[in-house]
Amino acid sequence: MACARPADSVRPHATRVALAACVALAAALLRPTTAVAAPPIIAGCPMLPGDNIWNTPVDTLPVHRSSDAWVRAIGSEAKLKADFGSGLWNGGPIGIPYVIVPGDQARVPVAFEYDDESDPGPYPVPRNAPIEGGPNADGDRHILMLDRDRCMLYELYAAHPQPDGSWKAGSGAIFDLSSHALRPDGWTSADAAGLPILPGLVRYDEVASGEIGHAIRFTVPQTQRLYLWPGRHFASRSSDPNLPPMGLRMRLKAGFDVRAYPPELQVILRALKRYGMINADNGSPWFLSGVPDERWDNDVLQRLRQIPGSAFEAVDVSGLMVDPNSGQARQPGGDPTAPLPIAPSPTPTMLSTSTTTPTFSPPSPVPPTSTDDPATPEPTPIAAPPTGAPTPDAAAKSVVYLPVARRDGRVR
Repeated sequence: MACARPADSVRPHATRVALAACVALAAALLRPTTAVAAPPIIAGCPMLPGDNIWNTPVDTLPVHRSSDAWVRAIGSEAKLKADFGSGLWNGGPIGIPYVIVPGDQARVPVAFEYDDESDPGPYPVPRNAPIEGGPNADGDRHILMLDRDRCMLYELYAAHPQPDGSWKAGSGAIFDLSSHALRPDGWTSADAAGLPILPGLVRYDEVASGEIGHAIRFTVPQTQRLYLWPGRHFASRSSDPNLPPMGLRMRLKAGFDVRAYPPELQVILRALKRYGMINADNGSPWFLSGVPDERWDNDVLQRLRQIPGSAFEAVDVSGLMVDPNSGQARQPGGDPTAPLPIAPSPTPTMLSTSTTTPTFSPPSPVPPTSTDDPATPEPTPIAAPPTGAPTPDAAAKSVVYLPVARRDGRVR
């Protein structure tokens, strides 16, 4: 790099300015940067960009000044709980469901109770879409749909099928998984905090791989009328500052010894130290959300119940924020990555659309040409895939991950 010397007629002020510019440029070129890790992938789709706040480590960030009060409010003696597993609970599989659909999956209309904060759709809901808690559940009844061809995520809360093939739901949200865009400020999603659900779920194949590379969704019994970035919505009438807010990031304390726990739980606990968890809904204390799988060992998962709330602390992530309307995060230990264009979240005047291009331009509508074939589970092996197991691309058109245990309903 060379810096031109200013002409004699413009010295000495120009000389100082030029030298300062050279020093600044040299510092910028020599300053170390932090590489952004690859994001978690499902069916070939990123679970948000690698430098999204969901996928950013928080193990080196400062403790929030309200940490002690919020831990007490959630429950210092209440125990950690895996709200996922194998088998059934109250007639439904234990975990939060999602279904992988092709890009030409037929779209159906959805009527929303909270239509002023919901993306109107239509939504690619298969006839056999798994409902949280099962078809007869009276809990949150989430449906999560991942369009594997366009990497668009569609999520519904309190979803009920109608005789004419349409659906009714409490709320719904559409997320472009290649974008950092958050919901409009003050909007809910299919989750009380206004966040996506799928990127925060613990999946069996992640644990089997030995690493969870994202924050984990969790619930608390009561929140205040406040949300912290990246949260977009509160679900409380209380102004008590000692109650935790929506969007709160918690982590397992660095000194907590995980060595006494089985290897699969150590993977979860290491993730709770490095990436932490995000408060996304009102529910039971310290309940971690995950995907059901018949290979979970419920007896092993129960050992998480030995860990008290006092083992956790609230994290101040405000220093990671690049833009309040973006989920992009500065990466700890280096300079902030360059902000990406923020695609607008779909609003009540937009149809559900999709794109995975670098420009994040609004995608084209997908014609309803798909059939609703019976969905079949996609394997998620603990070590090597079973012989002859289908890959995501070779699996049936709709791949189902079955539902969750019931939690307390939200307060609007």
